[in-house]
Amino acid sequence: MPRFMDVHSIDGGVSVEDVQKAHAADLATQDEHDVKYLRYWVDEKQGKIFCLVDAPSAEAASTVHREAHGLVADDVYEVHEGE
Repeated sequence: MPRFMDVHSIDGGVSVEDVQKAHAADLATQDEHDVKYLRYWVDEKQGKIFCLVDAPSAEAASTVHREAHGLVADDVYEVHEGE
């Protein structure tokens, strides 16, 4: 299955607690779309969130975000893990 990294930009910053809540909502929604959110990283001051996800498509990954909490990523990249 393809792997994607998505990037969110939140004006004014974001708290790690709010991202934890959004991630939990993703996990509760992901199975309906054959998606698996794996990890996330947060830069609270810059308002940046990075999500690593296995999904059949970038659109499927975005659909989970949209349905779970409405915070759709600004950019989505298909990525391949290096050694």
